[in-house]
Amino acid sequence: MSNPLTALPTRAARWSATHPWRAIGAWLLLVVVAVGLAGAVPTNEVDDADYRVGESGRAEALMESAGLDSPPTENVLITSRSGRLDGAEARDAAAEVADRMRGVEGVTGVGDVVPSEDGSALLVPVELTSDDIDADPLLDATAAVQADHPQLVVEQAGDVTIDEAIDERVGEDLHSAELFSLPITLALMLLAFGALIAAGLPVLLAATSVAATIGICAPVSHLVPAEPTIYSMVVLIGMAVGVDYSLFYLKRERQERAAGRTTLDAVAIAAETSGHAILVSGGAVIASLAGLFVLTDVTFNSLATGSIIVVAVAVLGSITVLPALLAKLGRWVDRPRVPLLWRLTRRTTTGAIGGRLLGPVVRRPVAALAVAGIGVVALAVPALSMKTHQASAETLPADIPVVQTFRAITKAFPSEGTSAQVVVAGADAGAAESALEELAAAAGRTGDFVAAGATVQTSEDGGTSVLHLPIPYDESDDRATAAVERLRSELVPDALGDDLAGAEHAVGGGAAESLDYAHKQGERMPLLLGLVLLLTMVMMIVAFRSVVLGVLSTVLNLASVGVAFGILSIVFQHGVGESLLDFTSPGFVIDWIPVFVLVVLVGLSMDYHVFVLSRIRELVDGGMPVRDAVHRGIADTAGVITSAAAVMVSVFAIFATLSMMEMKMMGVGLSAAILVDATVIRLVVLPAALVLLGDRAWPRRRPPVPPVLPAPAGPPAPPAPPTEWVSKDGELVPVR
Repeated sequence: MSNPLTALPTRAARWSATHPWRAIGAWLLLVVVAVGLAGAVPTNEVDDADYRVGESGRAEALMESAGLDSPPTENVLITSRSGRLDGAEARDAAAEVADRMRGVEGVTGVGDVVPSEDGSALLVPVELTSDDIDADPLLDATAAVQADHPQLVVEQAGDVTIDEAIDERVGEDLHSAELFSLPITLALMLLAFGALIAAGLPVLLAATSVAATIGICAPVSHLVPAEPTIYSMVVLIGMAVGVDYSLFYLKRERQERAAGRTTLDAVAIAAETSGHAILVSGGAVIASLAGLFVLTDVTFNSLATGSIIVVAVAVLGSITVLPALLAKLGRWVDRPRVPLLWRLTRRTTTGAIGGRLLGPVVRRPVAALAVAGIGVVALAVPALSMKTHQASAETLPADIPVVQTFRAITKAFPSEGTSAQVVVAGADAGAAESALEELAAAAGRTGDFVAAGATVQTSEDGGTSVLHLPIPYDESDDRATAAVERLRSELVPDALGDDLAGAEHAVGGGAAESLDYAHKQGERMPLLLGLVLLLTMVMMIVAFRSVVLGVLSTVLNLASVGVAFGILSIVFQHGVGESLLDFTSPGFVIDWIPVFVLVVLVGLSMDYHVFVLSRIRELVDGGMPVRDAVHRGIADTAGVITSAAAVMVSVFAIFATLSMMEMKMMGVGLSAAILVDATVIRLVVLPAALVLLGDRAWPRRRPPVPPVLPAPAGPPAPPAPPTEWVSKDGELVPVR
């Protein structure tokens, strides 16, 4: 019985190659219809309530239902340009700020001027109707006051201006990444193929896969709400897998044509070999990404959905429209040729360089495995002490003016920084307010809270009260986390006591939200890791019918993840390479980055892992000894793997140069880990392990028994040749 994983791409490729215009037309129709869906169906985006987690989420929900959720606020900071602050001039400037702000559309009111404790600054709070108003009129009002008071520094920062500045910076970063990634990818494809059409096909397939997915995501968002970052994820994953799959297929098709096969036969052989690898690796990527659903987080649900769709679309294109294009183009796929690059690619014998590099590994597998293993372990050990935390003001680019202003505000006015909200619902208003005031006093005596800046709010119906309790530490500081834990476990229960025993209460705020998110992620991270590794192991066992290969693949994936986490910890938690990458270490890794790196790394690394094992399996099934098959298989595919890894490393390295800390972490973690994975792990550890395992990793497939068929019917057999000739009546006749 034929393997369906092999039969499916072979049948699809043969049909596409013999009906090229139908296959190309169907693909174009899919892309056009999908893109049209994006314009016809509005995208359903996530709400703020979807991000709520644990007790902090419950506190936010109680505040919102009681109308006590804080309105968006802008703060205008007034300080001296040099020397001591002139109080009279500063108050005049503050009054002018209030007058100008009241005339701006979207401003609901201006609060009382707040002086700092040391008298070095004044703060003017401005309340807004919503967080989606235009920030420019607000900034214009502040700029006008600054112009009237050149001896002062009048700056503004708040919910609207910070969000707008971050959105603008993210847009600039993504535009920069897209601007550089496409030409770099094309350049690498030219180095791999030496011809423009061959280099352009992988990029074309990847780009159309991304376009189709973005369109499909619009209606799908009504089932799984779309998070704003989903499109960046789709572009990132889609370009990586789309280029890889086309690269695998195209390389094998060109090899078969070079060996004298016809175009149709070359396409069919590529489908049976590389097409099989594409299906298996696509399934492994999808299985890895599906693990994100375990986290039950709205952001990861959205990212997983979009990424799974783009991988499925890229696989579909690789086994349908790509064979059709290759069949239609024929040898024109190698035109127009780039002279120098074409000669270079043609002169390089397949497997020559890789074979020489693999020689020592295959001859001395124990030594190679030991040396490489020590290096991998050394890189992975720092992951054991990795600290994670939500993104905060510390992780924002310091060169953004409003970020600098916000940091100056929180330094001069600690109550505007980290704080906790204690919400009490369903209690008598007077009793609740009294208990919360006592709580503020008790919390202040611990030194972990600023009682002087504490305020109590009560809803109009008197059913809900909120204590805003400042914390004098940065949100990412371990002391802020410990303060929230103590507030929840000791201070709140003691303050509320028996008098408010029937009331509902919850502790929220930024530090509490980070604590709840870390707790949830910590509980589910082992489950996520176990599920991803288990699913990919099952995929390998089913595809290669070898438990040993499945376990080995899982161990290698785990090693790659350890290296990625270790590098993230070394660079961003311990600050190694700060000057080179132009950042200041926050002392932690942003909490969603390890999850993202885990699933993407495992998924993408499985691409070339499956490709290598498929080639070795092919040689083993052909009767080649395992040691020779490992050497030849990895040597033959080393060039393709190098090209595929170079594309991914280059694209991710671009993200490492961007200013947003999240993108920088993602870029460093993925580019460094894929580089180590594609070189040390897949080209040293893998062949060494396979040589040591020998035949145990490759169960021999039973060769088919040829059927015994009856002799075909035909004319009678000719008589036996004569043994002697004699002369009779002058003619030679045989004697039988």
